Amino acid sequence: MATPRRVALERLAYTLAAPVLAVAPNVYPDSPVNHVVQLAGVAGIGGWILAARSDAPGAGRKILRWSPLVMAAAVDVIAKHTHGWGPWWLDAVLATGWAAAGSLVLPYSRLARRHHRPALAAPALHPQPADVLELEPSVAHPDDGADLLTREARRMWERAGMPARTHLVTATRHPGMRVDLTLLLRASETGRPITGLSPDAVGAAFGVPAADVTLADVPVQPGRQGGPGWMEVHITPEANARRRTAPTPQERWIDRVAGPKGGAPGSELVHKTRDDDRGVTFYRAKMTDPTETPRIDLAKVCRALGLPEDDSCVFVLIDGSEFLISAFDEPPLSQIFPATRELLTPDAKGMYVCGFTITGQPVKTMVYQHDKNAPAHGLTLGVSRSGKTQFFAIHMAAQSLNGQVVWLSTVRKDEKTTVLGKYIDRQGSNALWMARSLRAAKALCEIRADMPWPHDGQPHDYKPGDPRCPYRQLNVFADEFMTAAQDADFGEFIQKDGDDLTVTGLKYGIGFNPAGQSPFAHNGFSTEMKDNLRQNSRPVIFNMGSPGATRKAAEGTMENAYDVPTIPARYSRTEGSAIERAIKGEADPENGVSTGGVAVIVLDNGRAVLMRSLYADFDTDLSELFPDEVNRLTDHEISELTKRGLWFDWNEPVRPGEFWPEPDEDDDGENRPRRRAGGGGRRPKGSGRRFEQATSPRQALEAIKSLTDA
Repeated sequence: MATPRRVALERLAYTLAAPVLAVAPNVYPDSPVNHVVQLAGVAGIGGWILAARSDAPGAGRKILRWSPLVMAAAVDVIAKHTHGWGPWWLDAVLATGWAAAGSLVLPYSRLARRHHRPALAAPALHPQPADVLELEPSVAHPDDGADLLTREARRMWERAGMPARTHLVTATRHPGMRVDLTLLLRASETGRPITGLSPDAVGAAFGVPAADVTLADVPVQPGRQGGPGWMEVHITPEANARRRTAPTPQERWIDRVAGPKGGAPGSELVHKTRDDDRGVTFYRAKMTDPTETPRIDLAKVCRALGLPEDDSCVFVLIDGSEFLISAFDEPPLSQIFPATRELLTPDAKGMYVCGFTITGQPVKTMVYQHDKNAPAHGLTLGVSRSGKTQFFAIHMAAQSLNGQVVWLSTVRKDEKTTVLGKYIDRQGSNALWMARSLRAAKALCEIRADMPWPHDGQPHDYKPGDPRCPYRQLNVFADEFMTAAQDADFGEFIQKDGDDLTVTGLKYGIGFNPAGQSPFAHNGFSTEMKDNLRQNSRPVIFNMGSPGATRKAAEGTMENAYDVPTIPARYSRTEGSAIERAIKGEADPENGVSTGGVAVIVLDNGRAVLMRSLYADFDTDLSELFPDEVNRLTDHEISELTKRGLWFDWNEPVRPGEFWPEPDEDDDGENRPRRRAGGGGRRPKGSGRRFEQATSPRQALEAIKSLTDA
């Protein structure tokens, strides 16, 4: 094969320039030849820098072109600074080496030849035919100036038989990808829609799995048609391989959570954020269709995202079509939030902080209803040791700090209620005391209805915060109300007066605050009472014994059954594999933490929120939470209650005729009282018993049983 002329000329130039580089610096150090060679070297270095900083392809080729000039300048500088010809004729050796290297590399002639130039076009599809650069014009597509990638894709498409009678218009490689590309197809017949095209047909044409092929509609764009006669095909084997091994949070959500069988079907991830200080990861998502309501299976979501299925660490908050999943490193509600006077002092609208949510947000409840210009009832539910009395303490403190009067009655005496009795107006611990307190509160409605206001001398309905009001708001607390309502002696009086108080008390500044373990009618709550309590309070539901019972109790206090958070029996972190422990015969770890104080509070919009209530330490002095002076009834109210025989020491035994009429001594027992005056014993069965109208199934059953002496 003959040597090309360009190669011969370049080798001749190197051969002639080499002696000049060796001789000129030694014979004529100040010769213009040396300056020219050094300036050429500076230009070469500048070319190197521009080539290296450029984002355009071919940087290596440009550096190679400038290399002979830079190397020649280097040889000239070395020869100029060596003594004579240098040790071992170094100048001559360097010039000869420069000429030999240039003759072998030949940057100018080699890069000018077409068949030696590196390809700058995009790499072809794999597998690539050997004659890819020598493609002939397609039979179906004449040479329309398409790029190399499109022409190669057309050949493969035609070789597959033009699937679904379509023509391949363009092929576009995805940025940064070697194989992934997008095809634009159109029907071979104008006006005919594309039908019958499947991912399998496209995958067979290009040698990729059908799972890596996606078909999409083509939207109408300026300068390009769209509609059923056009179609886009996305071939993404590289992206899918990376998606399977290292998916982004959005990709993982789409593949594992948002599908029809996922934990949140029809949703999309908005963003994932991490708060290292609080040790929590937030997943904020929304429904792709804003008219849909999220349907979330939290256990499925946890498994899809690789989170531990732990009720105490993973929570969901729903707001319309959006929702937030919070995954904590440690149970967030195991933290204790001490109660302080600052938190418990109500604001101008009667709201105070009663606890904090899992995200650290303060939760507020009310001591009166500012929007309704009325007092507030209260409803607190939970099993024993769930935190009800603790919540009573902070609620009473907030009411006392607002200048309100508080009465507390319980079925049985305990340490906490006795301590609270030091800071409130009245406190007692049996069913008789509760019946007397409710009866006195009911009588106060009549008394306050006739109390004149000083500004005009006329009675008015109670208005919270009005300085002209002649009396204070009264809050009657009844702990274990359901148990007391089923008391054999005084249950019917407690239930009846409690019902009346929830209906009429708000007009006269009296709020009723029952607590117990069930909000349902068969356990002492009438439907009328529950509706009034629900509409005029923010119900607080502590642990009811099981997540199902807690949800049922919360839903019983809500207008609509929203998603109710779960309160487990204990906060128990999932450790290791239960299967591995079963195989090894090891015991499960005992790391439970009590959920006492954790409650679901139902807000005004019916939404249930999980919170940790503030903690009042009964082992310390609670005087820091309560005002310095105990709030009492007015002298006028006490005088009127005394006239009615309702104001005395309510711990006394039952007074004669207090609840039932006294017997007629001449009736030989026919009209004996229902209970003995001295201590609440039952009267002997007989036909002379006075019956009242039955208002519950229990009372009806008692009436049936008492019809005979059998």
